[in-house]
Amino acid sequence: MSFWELVVIAIVALLVLGPERLPGAIRSVSEFIRGVKQFGQQMQAELNDELRVQELHEKLKQAEEKGLLNLNSEEMKAIAELRQAAADVTNPYPTAAAQAPTAPATPAVDATGESAPSAPTTSGYEQHKPQ
Repeated sequence: MSFWELVVIAIVALLVLGPERLPGAIRSVSEFIRGVKQFGQQMQAELNDELRVQELHEKLKQAEEKGLLNLNSEEMKAIAELRQAAADVTNPYPTAAAQAPTAPATPAVDATGESAPSAPTTSGYEQHKPQ
């Protein structure tokens, strides 16, 4: 669209909607356009992923036909990528031990030289419950 076409559309929208409703209409239209763009980007990403999977599948077929011997560099890369994808599916998240800081192995000692109590083993209710 040219600049003048946009000016004409803006003037018509101002006359039809009025100055009170025009900002809301502009926001609605821009949100709709943003949603359409995001949908298009998601579809493009999914199509690219599917095409890549199809390409890897074809390379794997070629490698299997050769009995996984005398593979060219593309087939080797495809097999390596498939192995990595299988490893990612098997273990998609890093282990909790790798992420969480480790607790000290020795118990804490207070000023008297005795072991400081660790976390209470009873709930707050049981500690304050009359006996």
